[in-house]
Amino acid sequence: MKKILLIILCITCWMTVLPVHANYTPDGIEQTASIRITVNGSSVRIIGGEAMNLEVYNVTGAKVLTRQIDSQDKTFSLSLPKGCYLFKVGTVVRKISIQ
Repeated sequence: MKKILLIILCITCWMTVLPVHANYTPDGIEQTASIRITVNGSSVRIIGGEAMNLEVYNVTGAKVLTRQIDSQDKTFSLSLPKGCYLFKVGTVVRKISIQ
């Protein structure tokens, strides 16, 4: 009898838990939805990242490349070995696979 009551109590508690979603953006953080990072072969194209830096990290977290972005639409030719990398421009980070 105790086991059945415990199961009913657990199911009731599980059904009454509501998901919580937070939509908070601090004032000091710039909205960077306009920055786009695309890769085609060994070249990377950055749109909307003028006066920022492109930082490339390998999967272990070591920085392998830094480039200054000097225009709204900039394309870099990269000589990276095959593998997965993290590309960071401002606060935008993308996981990219170089093949």
